[in-house]
Amino acid sequence: MKKSKKTELHILLACGAFVLISALAVLIHYSYTPINPYGNKDAMVIVDIPTGSSFVKVTEILNKAGLIKSRYLFYYLALTKRAFRSIHAGEYEFSDSMTPGEVLDKLLSGDIKRYRTTIPEDLTIKEIAERLMKDRLIVEKEFMELAYDRDFLNTLGIKAKSIEGYLFPNTYDFDRSMSTRQIMKIMHSQFLKRVTPEMVKKAKELGLVDLNQFVTFASIVGKESGNQPEKKTISAVFHNRLKKRMPLQSDPTAVYDLEDFSGKIRRSHLKRKSPYNTYIVRGLPPGPIANPGIDSLNAALNPEQVNYLYFVSKKDGTHYFSASLDMHNQAAKQYRDIKYKKQ
Repeated sequence: MKKSKKTELHILLACGAFVLISALAVLIHYSYTPINPYGNKDAMVIVDIPTGSSFVKVTEILNKAGLIKSRYLFYYLALTKRAFRSIHAGEYEFSDSMTPGEVLDKLLSGDIKRYRTTIPEDLTIKEIAERLMKDRLIVEKEFMELAYDRDFLNTLGIKAKSIEGYLFPNTYDFDRSMSTRQIMKIMHSQFLKRVTPEMVKKAKELGLVDLNQFVTFASIVGKESGNQPEKKTISAVFHNRLKKRMPLQSDPTAVYDLEDFSGKIRRSHLKRKSPYNTYIVRGLPPGPIANPGIDSLNAALNPEQVNYLYFVSKKDGTHYFSASLDMHNQAAKQYRDIKYKKQ
């Protein structure tokens, strides 16, 4: 009788061990087998995991995206990895050629999809917002409201009336879990890293009395030319005009605060009353008209040693510089005539 019970116990233990080993083998096979063995690695599926989602909710989202073939096995796999409370919210990029184990590891590590975004030098805040909106990284209305929000600007230590000029042009890796406010703070933190106290001190020595004037001057230089080699010459023209108390007469300033600017500057624009229009107002406008990069900032601090007071576009992205009004008028006529001949 005792021998029979021992035999039964051994059989039960052997069966249990067999079931356990079989279940473990199935789970391991499931974990390392691609969701779709014939899946295309280049065909990506975008999945958004909202903040606060339960593991059941995460599983439903993955299932709808075609990334789970067996919910039960996925639950057991998650149990072995203690994943029920460790999933990071955010936007993820998966391929159905991935294994369930890889999918789960990606969720646990928070390897969310990132958008490499390049913000070129000398864009306005409106132009930056358009760039960020292409990848749906910001809420445009919130971005523009924050740009002028006094409380928000105070938290950043910005004394100007807007964030214009203080978002540094650079290449960033953003993700959609970031708020509009966070993205703006990241861009401003780069400004603080690149614009040093030594640069501000040098700007004061050149007559730009504070940070806002320095950035404003650099933004005008940047908007006047995208040609990096001649920025220092343009800087020299504006420094020379300020010293002589001549109006800067910068076209980009005349249209900066226009809501419906079409892209073509007209004579009427140069005559319009605006605190930014340097054809009407002597000296610098009240704030930056763009967000200058390091080239424009350095040009503002290192003007070329020339006596030029005027420049005119050659219609090829560069300018012709003059020291006298007569020479400038002749050059303006010359390049205007060339333009008409091309038309």
